[in-house]
Amino acid sequence: MPNPHTPAAESFFSSELARRYDERNSELGELSAGMHFAIRLVLDDLPSDARILCIGVGTGAEILSLARSHADWRFVGVDPSAEMLAVCREKLTSAGLLDRCELITGYIDDVPADKGFDAIVTVMVAHFISRDDRPNFYRNVYDRLRSSGYFVSTEISADLEAADFPPMLRDWARIQALMGATPEALRNLPMILRNELSLLSPEATEQLLQETGFNPPIQFFQTFLVHGWYSTK
Repeated sequence: MPNPHTPAAESFFSSELARRYDERNSELGELSAGMHFAIRLVLDDLPSDARILCIGVGTGAEILSLARSHADWRFVGVDPSAEMLAVCREKLTSAGLLDRCELITGYIDDVPADKGFDAIVTVMVAHFISRDDRPNFYRNVYDRLRSSGYFVSTEISADLEAADFPPMLRDWARIQALMGATPEALRNLPMILRNELSLLSPEATEQLLQETGFNPPIQFFQTFLVHGWYSTK
């Protein structure tokens, strides 16, 4: 299934599928809650009037988590799926947060580079960006941050050749089963991780961030194959 942050999502995510997206991931609620809690802690010392860009915002989980803790923060959310953004808009409206948010259908390139965000957050997106495109993605993030701004990224990351990868793969299959993966999909999981996603090892990810100009990244989160880093400009 295409992810909502890939080009295919522009046409793949019907209104019905977009509305079922959160339901499909509900079994991972505790994992997601822990990740968002950690992100809130990382960003807790931002200015009271901080401006935050959420890339691949989907149905708005990042904005909902951060906005409730900081009443004066403002947000821009960008996502290629208009259907996902429609659900996001509904959720933000219900939470009374829409007046603090701007939603853009597209990619990071569609966000003006002169915005000067205090933080840019991307949750479970980077592993869908090809290895060749990853440096340009990080450069686009870097260019949209103000000096000392934070970049926070969580993604699937692994060294597929490492000795500890087989047991990690077994654990990852358990997560996929909770999300409703079919037996066939579980059998194909190694192929998907190797060929359909763009996984980098943690070391390679950290190196790319530093080559872009970021300060040495700090890994603040890990659950199974999901890693989270933050770095500053």
